[in-house]
Amino acid sequence: MSLPAPSAWSALVVDDDPGVRQSIRLCVEADGARALGVATASGAIEAIERGRFDVVFLDLWLGAESGLEVLPEILRRQPDVGVIVITAFASFETAVQAMKLGAADYLPKPFTPEQVRHAARRVVEARLLRRQVDEMRERLARTDVEGSFRWESPAYRNLLTTAARVAAADCVVLLRGESGTGKNVLARWIRERSQRASEPFVVVDCPALSSPLMSSTLFGHKKGAFTGAIADSPGKVQEAGRGTLLLDEVGDLDAEAQARLLRFLNDRSYERLGEAKERTADVRILAATNRPLEEFVKEGRFREDLFYRLNVVTLTLPPLRERRQDLLRLANHYLAFAAQRGEGARSFSPDAEAAIEQHSWPGNLRELRNAVDRAAILSDSPVLTAADLGLGALVEAGPNAEARGPVVLGADVSLEALEREHIALVLARAPTLEAAARTLGIDSTTLQRKRKRYGLA
Repeated sequence: MSLPAPSAWSALVVDDDPGVRQSIRLCVEADGARALGVATASGAIEAIERGRFDVVFLDLWLGAESGLEVLPEILRRQPDVGVIVITAFASFETAVQAMKLGAADYLPKPFTPEQVRHAARRVVEARLLRRQVDEMRERLARTDVEGSFRWESPAYRNLLTTAARVAAADCVVLLRGESGTGKNVLARWIRERSQRASEPFVVVDCPALSSPLMSSTLFGHKKGAFTGAIADSPGKVQEAGRGTLLLDEVGDLDAEAQARLLRFLNDRSYERLGEAKERTADVRILAATNRPLEEFVKEGRFREDLFYRLNVVTLTLPPLRERRQDLLRLANHYLAFAAQRGEGARSFSPDAEAAIEQHSWPGNLRELRNAVDRAAILSDSPVLTAADLGLGALVEAGPNAEARGPVVLGADVSLEALEREHIALVLARAPTLEAAARTLGIDSTTLQRKRKRYGLA
């Protein structure tokens, strides 16, 4: 990977030794960077507040000051900056501590000009790679938004008609549906058609949050509020600003987390952990779940009052098996996007189209997209077949049957045919070969052997 254009990246050098500052500046400027040198922690914070940097060279000892104390403040103000700590040989243990606090690399003294340039290049290139990954994720998100709303089915037409009205209403919306039906995609679609379209869209993964993490992640914390709180954190609510906050899989929150969320939904007020100051937020709340919340309420697993606060407007996304009219349109959209990435496949064979329309797609949009992507990557042919999609060839229902159809449990088919069909379906749904092997209860080597045996490789 090559570095960006010389004018496209900049460095901040924080060191109390003017000779070191000057030597690092000369090194990176010779490599095409713009560089600024400061001698103190306060100078570093002022520089970070005034401008954006790709790389910060930070000495761990700034006279009487510690670089470890200013490091979290630098990262809090510019989270994506790459910090390279400068350390003497005797301070390696402290350098390791700095890496744990978020530093990207360290540079031992004495160093050569080439070591300085190499460290800077590595950090800048890593930053570029992260940016490209973020851009790809955004493209995929946009592709899902565009693709998921290619519809002909009445069920989806009715859903979008209601969703368009809801988008402008600025109310709380509960998105429901099976896994993979596109709840997050619909949330983005609603946001893009709302009055908050130009504001941030922030997603909170609720299953990953226990009660303490819930408060910290959503509402933020002050430095020192708990063990490991090495710097202030604003939280997702503040990050969303006047935008949209999606609580993904809200049905998985535990009881205490539900109570904290209820209070916030009631008056939009909250406090950061370790801070007595009450804050308010003007953020729109969307929530998504594939859980049966009504049953959870009866069982005492979900608060009834929270359910009603979230259930202002409910939109239930239909599974793909109820969108048969849309299957080929969606599949062709995903295939066109795969072609843009250079995979080369351009169309489906008749047997592939038939298999797409006959398959039940229990993994919904996610399964369909993964099947198309995998086929486009692995197939050398410009025309994808049913086998390429992992759906397998259509199997006879009996030894002398004229009609052909998918394998059915209890039909006159061999165990081998059943195994082949089952493996094909699991491969189509699983994100990786290893994940498919775990689902099937076999190791990946055995699965690879069976794929070759059944012509699924």
